[in-house]
Amino acid sequence: MGLGEKIMALIVQKYGGTSMGSAERIRNVAKRVARWKSKGNQVVVVVSAMSGETNRLIALAKEVSPQPDPRELDVMISTGEQVSIALLAMALRDLGIKARSYTGGQVKILTDSVFTKARILDIEGNNIKRDLDNDTVVIVAGFQGVDADGNITTLGRGGSDTSGVALAAALQADECHIYTDVDGVYTTDPRVVPEARKLDRITFEEMLEMASLGSKVLQIRSVEFAGKYKVKLRVLSSFEEEGQETSGTLITLEEDSDMEHPIISGIAFNRDEAKLTVLGVPDRPGIAYQILGAIADANIDVDMIIQNVGHDGTTDFSFTVNRGEYMRARKILEEQIKPHVGARAIDGDNKICKVSAVGVGMRSHPGVASKMFRVLAEEGINIQMISTSEIKISVVVDEKYIELAVRTLHSAFGLDQITA
Repeated sequence: MGLGEKIMALIVQKYGGTSMGSAERIRNVAKRVARWKSKGNQVVVVVSAMSGETNRLIALAKEVSPQPDPRELDVMISTGEQVSIALLAMALRDLGIKARSYTGGQVKILTDSVFTKARILDIEGNNIKRDLDNDTVVIVAGFQGVDADGNITTLGRGGSDTSGVALAAALQADECHIYTDVDGVYTTDPRVVPEARKLDRITFEEMLEMASLGSKVLQIRSVEFAGKYKVKLRVLSSFEEEGQETSGTLITLEEDSDMEHPIISGIAFNRDEAKLTVLGVPDRPGIAYQILGAIADANIDVDMIIQNVGHDGTTDFSFTVNRGEYMRARKILEEQIKPHVGARAIDGDNKICKVSAVGVGMRSHPGVASKMFRVLAEEGINIQMISTSEIKISVVVDEKYIELAVRTLHSAFGLDQITA
């Protein structure tokens, strides 16, 4: 479905903090929503707090209490979205559009009770449906809900995207539009590769990989939710001028398209990586569990893992973590693992990055990995670790080579030649 082609569709639109960053931008969002409404669509709008507001509130809380109580923090930071929904409702009413705002609790968006990172359990959409049938634009606060006891909860990073997708699923919307500061999903970051092209469509599988591998266009939780409930997502820009809007990028199920996919759809990368190696570990059953169990107990996520078995009955065990967790993970290895398993030493490198080639076309085209490795070798880029799945190949390389690796692979797989 292209923009405006379907009459009387139910559209859920989500606008982020930059889209809602000022009174002028909020009025522009209102005009955009009004255009969709004027085409005969029913429209539900999910909004974030104004740009910078949530960070301001968190900083204020920490001035009062270095470690704020999570329940009270949620009560406080949820107010940012409450301001946004009211302002947008006012702006729409000034345009002659009937509009009504709702907090997450008023909808009601029911969550578990894990404050600051709650997960949505259920959505009661009766209020929204009644307003839609009454020709009203419904505006819902993203990023928030309530638990079974009526406590205000927030959904954590990417929460507004997740709110939008969850509402689209609950209301069985025709599409969910995620408005950002970019006009779609690109083959890679255009700031690194100017020749990067916007994709007309991408599968949920590919978008999940791109999101998990460092692409910041969509948060991974919202893509997972959309894939699970088969919600069609479209990424659009909220900063394009009236009449200049593109159709963005449609994220959809693979079987929705009978077109042949390119072998590689995109090159993703993540600078936020660090590698840790436990050297000279006894090669015996359960050693991997001992090492990674201690890391997991500290709630540190492990990404790539590699094990090299030597000829002296020992093994070197390497894994990657988020760079922000590097020092904490290294301390655990030094204090808990090294003395207990008899490791020779702990080594680490927090100047690495991960570069990945992603594409469902890999399933039917062998030789992608060998081409990727050859291209990097020709540029003198050493591969430290490798991880693969059905539709992605990831390599860890020295951070100083990240832009060269991304540009080289983008060109080698012909991504600069794919027409948008």
